[in-house]
This record gives sequence, structure tokens and C-alpha cells, in this order.
Amino acid sequence: MQIYYLMLYFFVYGFLGWCTEVAYATTKQRKFVNRGFLNGPICPIYGVGVTVVVYFLTPYKDNLILLYALSTVLVTVLEGLTGYLMDKIFHHKWWDYTNQPLNIGGYVCLIFSLVWGVACVLIVRVIHPVIHKILTFIPHTLGLVMLAVLEICIFVDLYVTAAGILKLNHQLEAMAKIAAELHEISDKLGENIHEGMMDTMEATEERRKKLEAATAESRKKLEAATEEGRRKLENVTEESRRKLESATEEGRRKLEAATEGSRRKLSEGRTRIGGTADEARQQLQARSEELRKKYEELSGQGGAVSGRLMKAFPRMESRQYEETFNELREKLRLKEKMKRKK
Repeated sequence: MQIYYLMLYFFVYGFLGWCTEVAYATTKQRKFVNRGFLNGPICPIYGVGVTVVVYFLTPYKDNLILLYALSTVLVTVLEGLTGYLMDKIFHHKWWDYTNQPLNIGGYVCLIFSLVWGVACVLIVRVIHPVIHKILTFIPHTLGLVMLAVLEICIFVDLYVTAAGILKLNHQLEAMAKIAAELHEISDKLGENIHEGMMDTMEATEERRKKLEAATAESRKKLEAATEEGRRKLENVTEESRRKLESATEEGRRKLEAATEGSRRKLSEGRTRIGGTADEARQQLQARSEELRKKYEELSGQGGAVSGRLMKAFPRMESRQYEETFNELREKLRLKEKMKRKK
């Protein structure tokens, strides 16, 4: 019989806690917000917390100071333990008191613990006796049927919520991987441009030096031949002079042809290096565009459960994918803003 009533307490106080959270959120945001972890109208942490308080602390209800002290400590432990376990299980921090003084890990803080202590005193001494009396009017058989139905509903709800959170985690993981690859591609593009320019500059400098060396050597040979021819020219006949001039002109043409060929090879080398760099750059840009489209598709695939949880827990944080999660939440806020405008 005691377990029967404890189960009823859990659902009653879980529902009343949900009503309290919704009323608080509605007052602050001027609109309805389902502040529960589950989809249904129940906050399990309130159901468990208040049930534990009334079960263990009812014997101390006549000692106000002791009741308050024990309530404050017990609720603080329950809230801190729940926040820590949910953080570790789902890799998300659901509430955060880090901006409050005297907090422990952001899971609990002194101010709210003191407030919960007062609330628990009121529950144990005033509210719970009334709730218990009302529950005694429910026929036992009807109560068992109600509990069976409610338990099935809450387990189904828990499964749906957990599946939604896991889906959100997979979505965040995929988005984070794409973001990392996009960053890597951006770095490669920068390196590609830098290396392409350096290779072109090095190849150009090397070919320029070779061209200058070849031109200088050919010029020296031509000048030497011309000088030698000039000396010979002074001692030969007119016919020999013409032959020598013809040979000198032929040498000049060959030098110009060789110089022009070197220039063409230098230009072709530049084009080849530039073409290879451009091809690699185009491939990286195409991959980058493909990833950006996938990222946008993923960011627009927010599920109903994840969207509701982001609104229900405005200070919710992702432990593993903080930046991606914040971006996803910001997109959800923009969508909500656009809906309100329409």
C-alpha cells in the first residue's frame, strides 16, 4: 500500500511541478513553453524530489528549523545528482547556475537551494496532507489502473525523448565533422595558392637564370666570332668578307631563335604549373560547396523533440559540440521569430 501511494505522489507532484515551471516560463516569456524534460505534462525531477522529501522528512514536520535544514540539503543533493547524471548520460547540461553566486559546477546554487527549502517546508506541513487526503478518496482498483496507464505513458515518453536526444547528438556530430573538414579545405586552399605561387616563382627564376646564362654565353661566342671575323676581314678579299658577314648574320639568327625557344618553354612551364594548381583548387572548391550544402541540410533537420528541449531549457549546453549546438539553437530562434512575424 505504501508503494501505491508513493507512485501516486510521484505523478501528482510531477504534474504540479510541470505546472509551476510552465507558469514561471509563461510569466517571463509571455508565451506557453513546455518546460518539462519529457513531452507530456510531467517533470520527473519534481515527482521524485518531492516524493523523497515527504517520505523521509514527514517525521520531522513539527520541528520547523530541522525540517527546513534537512529539506534544503536533501533537495540540493537531488538536484545536483540529477543534473550531473543527465549531463553524463546525454552529454548536455540542462540548466546552469554558473552566473549565480555560491554555485557548485553550475548544477546547484545557494539561493535556489534556500528557496527550495522553504517550498519543501510548505509542502510537508501544508500541501501534502491535503494531497494525501484527496488521494485516499480514489478507489484502490481505479488507482492501480491509473498508475498502470500513466507508467506506460511515461516510459513511452521517456523512450521518445531519449531517442530525440540521441538523434540530436548524431546530428551535431555530423555537423561538427563537416565543419572540421570545411576548415581543413580552407587551409588547403590557402596552402595550395601559396605553394602554387612559390613553385611558379621558383620555376620562373630558375628558367630566367638559365636563359640569361645561355644568352650571355651565346653572346660571348658571337662577339668572339665577330671579333675574329673582323680581324680576318681586314686580310681577305671582298668575296671572303661577304661569306664572313653571312656566317655572322646566321649566328645572330640562331641566337635569337634559341632565345625565343627558351622564352616559349618558360611560358609553357608557367602555364603547366598554373594549370595544375587551378585544377587542385577547383576540386577543393567543389568539395567545399558540396559540404556546405550538406551542412545546411543537416542544420535544417531539427527534430520536434530537440527543438522543444532547446526552448524548454534556454541555458542548455552541449558538452561535445558547443559551437555547432549554439548555431543550431540560433537558427531555431530565428525560425520562431519569423513565425511570430507572420
